[in-house]
Amino acid sequence: MQNGYKRNFEPLRILSGSQVEQIHSAALQVLDEVGFRYESERALKLLEEHGCRVDHEERVAKIPPDLVEWAIRKTPSSFMIRARDPEKSIRLGCNTLYFMNSAGARHADVDTGEVTMPTLEQNNEGVIISDALESVHCFPSYTPYFEIGGVPPVMSCPVSCAQRMRFSTKPSRGAQPTDSFIWETKLAQAAGAQLLGCVEGAAPLSLAEDPCNAAFYYLDAGFPIYIASGSLMGASHPITVAGASVSHNAELLAIIVFLQCIKPGCGVIANNFVSAMNMQTGDLNFGTAAVSLHQIAYNQIWHDYYKIPVNNTGAAFSNAKMIDYQTAAEKLPLAMCSALSGANLIVLHGGVTGELAYNPVLAVMDDDIAKTIGRMLENFDVSDDMIGLDVIKQVGIGGTFLNTKQTRTLWKTEDYMQKVFDKTSYQEWVAGGKKTILDKAKDRTEEILATHKPVPLTDQQEKDVQSILKEAEKYYKEKGLI
Repeated sequence: MQNGYKRNFEPLRILSGSQVEQIHSAALQVLDEVGFRYESERALKLLEEHGCRVDHEERVAKIPPDLVEWAIRKTPSSFMIRARDPEKSIRLGCNTLYFMNSAGARHADVDTGEVTMPTLEQNNEGVIISDALESVHCFPSYTPYFEIGGVPPVMSCPVSCAQRMRFSTKPSRGAQPTDSFIWETKLAQAAGAQLLGCVEGAAPLSLAEDPCNAAFYYLDAGFPIYIASGSLMGASHPITVAGASVSHNAELLAIIVFLQCIKPGCGVIANNFVSAMNMQTGDLNFGTAAVSLHQIAYNQIWHDYYKIPVNNTGAAFSNAKMIDYQTAAEKLPLAMCSALSGANLIVLHGGVTGELAYNPVLAVMDDDIAKTIGRMLENFDVSDDMIGLDVIKQVGIGGTFLNTKQTRTLWKTEDYMQKVFDKTSYQEWVAGGKKTILDKAKDRTEEILATHKPVPLTDQQEKDVQSILKEAEKYYKEKGLI
């Protein structure tokens, strides 16, 4: 099992106990009085059986507070997701942090910022690079790219899933649109792995038919679930951090209720992907203070109060069009705040230009950022050996610690030394050709592609994967979608 990073101190908290109760109580009131729309008659009947007041014509279920509280109690504080390689499996929850690869619709050129349709080869290279990066612990759906040249849109999720199974042994999340969950479940099972099943709501306060169907299917396969409800403060959520917190909590709690009614005790990780809206342009506004505050409050409520594993996506993207200072300035603060406030999973590596683009060279840079954050979470040892009072006395006044055994043996573990950040002197930098971090990340990307060999599927697994993809293609052709 992958170890992840252990948070060896209490998470950052910005809400008082009474404020947590106030947000939770308001969310319960929303679900009880406004309700939640489930675009599935099967889901509505199940919820009605569990005590919800259901308007079948409007497809709205009003959820009593006691049912919400029951569902929270039923959701475990941690769960395992089994990878193709058992040593790459992860346990999500408690005080362990993992990182998830990011994604983008298309490929971003690192030199020009130009966005183009990625080829299947570029997609596969992106997977291979993330498979090699130590701080990428798992993959989301449709990663690294939402779109792949030559692949029909309706087949993009199954094909993407198949490529992750072929070129990585790490855990992966499934998708939900247009019955893709059927084929992704079969692909994972053929490879001997689980998926994080995906059930994403639509803000405000609704769940479409596809994610409802996906919930039944993934849980029947014995998979844990990743829930989300992406939204914009000021558009699909209130403009205030407090109001967005209540609305977002209500949406995710409604999905928790639905899942626990299907399969009590099922593992769930709840994602926070609430973004701000740029009221001057109407665009998404990534990396803002409001988004960061929302994530910290969210993590406090879900990690401390609900004790349900949490994922944060705020650090996944930047509004920057190039891999530059703005990219880091918008991604790093949100990733750090997420880590300090209790996140179990952070989406980080490779995303640029909003959700429009991805590049594996940025993922290589983000590997250094993730490892630095991980080292900080692990804290430092204050034992007698680590204080080294005898060493301090031995060196005395005006001496040096450079030649001590303590320095020689501990300098690599006390800090994290980045692999692509420029740590040379000015003279060394000039003599080395004035390489930038981007140059060094490109070099490391090429090195990974030349040397990293993912564990392939067995011959039988590969035959099964090919057969499942053909079955999926036939299915969509018969539906007129290809």
